[in-house]
Amino acid sequence: MARIHSIDKDLNRFKQIVRGKVKEDLKKYITKGEMIGRKGKDKISIPIPQIEIPKFRFGQQEQNGVGQGDGEVGDPVGEGQEQEGQGGQGEAGNKPGEHELEVDLTLEELAEIMGEELQLPNIEPKGTDKIRYTVDKYRGIRRVGPESLRHFKRTYKEALRRQISLGGYNPDKPCIIPVREDKRYRSWKTIPEPQYNAVIIYIMDVSGSMGDEQKEMVRIESFWIDTWLTSQYKGIESRYIIHDATAREVDRETFFKTKESGGTVISTAYEEALEILGKDYPLEDWNIYIFQFSDGDNWSADDTEKCIDILQGQLLPMANLFGYGQVRSFFGSGQYIGDLQKNLNEVENLVLSEIPDKEAIYGSIRDFLGKGK
Repeated sequence: MARIHSIDKDLNRFKQIVRGKVKEDLKKYITKGEMIGRKGKDKISIPIPQIEIPKFRFGQQEQNGVGQGDGEVGDPVGEGQEQEGQGGQGEAGNKPGEHELEVDLTLEELAEIMGEELQLPNIEPKGTDKIRYTVDKYRGIRRVGPESLRHFKRTYKEALRRQISLGGYNPDKPCIIPVREDKRYRSWKTIPEPQYNAVIIYIMDVSGSMGDEQKEMVRIESFWIDTWLTSQYKGIESRYIIHDATAREVDRETFFKTKESGGTVISTAYEEALEILGKDYPLEDWNIYIFQFSDGDNWSADDTEKCIDILQGQLLPMANLFGYGQVRSFFGSGQYIGDLQKNLNEVENLVLSEIPDKEAIYGSIRDFLGKGK
């Protein structure tokens, strides 16, 4: 039993070290798009550098250094100073090289690390909790059950209590052997819990001015938005709208791979979003998130005025949060974010974010999710 506790303690310690390393390098992971390809159904594999576990290292007695004579703070322990002319070149060595370790984290664990590092507040859902689901929780102990649910601590206590009461316990040579009537098992109870549902609508401009680099930035940012919002809601759905001069709903794969050309009429995407929401997502039952990505081009000032009217009168009153992310493009004018700032700057649930490159994704995610909407 003590050995099992020791293994659990070591495992928990290792998990904390891994967690700290992921948290330390989170900005690097967020800006690396290839990590998304390592995502499974419920877990994601994260490559991390070799982890050095603190340990004592003993050197030769004749060497000087910390712990063996005079030394300074920061001097290496055990390994002597490198001799002049012997550094890093020449003969093959016998020490292992640097390797990356892949660790699996659940998306829930990744979201928790993300929330801590970016200091994201938990979301307070709006709407009702009339939608309910059931969950099994282990809240009791019983005498029968499958061995996989056996409660070892309670079983041990019952066996000890029985042997003491029968006079069969020798404290000098303790030997606790549970019998059938000592065994205890965890029991569960099915409990209805409230469920807040959420829908995320992603909108992306796929006109000729939006290149592969801009779409890759959108792909990376949407992954992390999905990860956080999925940790906050039990039921969540995602819908995808692409547009150039016209808009249409597509699946996720098509959303990130479509190559279009031509002009940009943003209002068509807003109208498509309104149609989806009106048909499938009653406001009293759903929390609504809309994230739009564009390089800031629009066909005309008249259409921009129409977009602002739709936002003010319909989409913003519906949404928990409307996030507009503007990626930099050599071909886009970048005008649209300025128009939104001029006309809707004081609307609380509208968040505007400029994303000039992948390094800016980290701050953009914090812009979008930092209000806890």
